[in-house]
Amino acid sequence: MTGLKAFDVVQHDKLFLKLRSYGICDVLLNWIVNLFSNRTFSTKINDLLSAVANLICGVIQSSVIGPLMFLIYINDLIVLLSRFGVTVKLFADDAKLYVKVVNALAIDELQKALTALSQWADEWQLSVSVNKCCVLCIGRVDAVEQFHIKDVPLPIVTSCRDLGITVSSNLSFSEHIKNIVAKAHQRANMIHRCFVSRNVNLLVRAFTVYVRPLLEHNSVLWSPVLKQDITALEQVQRRFTKRLHGLRGLSYTERLKLLNLQSLEVRRLHFDLILCYRIVFGLVSVNKDDFFQLNNVSTRGHPYKLYKPFSHCRTRTSFFSIRIVNVWNDLPADIVDFRSLQSFKKTVSTVDLSKYLSDTYS
Repeated sequence: MTGLKAFDVVQHDKLFLKLRSYGICDVLLNWIVNLFSNRTFSTKINDLLSAVANLICGVIQSSVIGPLMFLIYINDLIVLLSRFGVTVKLFADDAKLYVKVVNALAIDELQKALTALSQWADEWQLSVSVNKCCVLCIGRVDAVEQFHIKDVPLPIVTSCRDLGITVSSNLSFSEHIKNIVAKAHQRANMIHRCFVSRNVNLLVRAFTVYVRPLLEHNSVLWSPVLKQDITALEQVQRRFTKRLHGLRGLSYTERLKLLNLQSLEVRRLHFDLILCYRIVFGLVSVNKDDFFQLNNVSTRGHPYKLYKPFSHCRTRTSFFSIRIVNVWNDLPADIVDFRSLQSFKKTVSTVDLSKYLSDTYS
């Protein structure tokens, strides 16, 4: 299920049926029924109004209760697909199915899950956007099975976009970095062309609001390890600051200091450390043991040191829970305050992390 129209086709009578199955009844159920019943809409163009039509389906978008009702409507899909040994992840109206393929049986079960998904969507009157579906194989695959939904074969791709991140079959995020760097350069150039004011503070503010988020969205997931990718990302900020009035003759390090900016690489390290703190101290809804294991052997430094497992795979060693361990363990106990997240953020920003940085932008 892909596309916003999924929110508009939720059948009210079937939604109420599912609410009853979850034990929602009496006053609360009546309140929801009244909220969704007898709703009308019309379209206005200039001063003209269309005829009034009754709304018999759809959740109320841009509301608090609307997304919750949609999640309740599709929640049983997870239980259905789990019967085939398939893991399903839902985000709004997007669904991802994946399975570890160790034999032909796993492939057969995945196809059965796709068929069950299609049948479930037909039963509950939700359309599957087959043209937006694809198959992405992670790792070395000798032969790829052709999957299909409603007799429509799904294309086999080497990369796909998932929640704003381009994921490749080899788990390299170079393609994603290339894409966001191109967009960031375009937006940075637009700021220089469109702003009449040459005020440095104003232009830097525009950069941090409209450009930098493109380069940092979910960076914990795709943080680069290749020097060329690190350089490409940093080049966006380096080029933008060099074009600012009066700063062309200064080095990149001097420009950052004058503008009170950090390099993008340092900021990514801080993001990693902050997420590490949240996981270690249970401030996020994930299982800490899936990411880290406390190292109770070490007696030096701070008391929250982590054990770093050994891995031969470069993809694994560049993953967040592995790459951040050395940086985390080396945090000086006399500088970093672990008593609260706020104090940790404040004190970790004063730590010299230069030994963990590349020399691509000095």
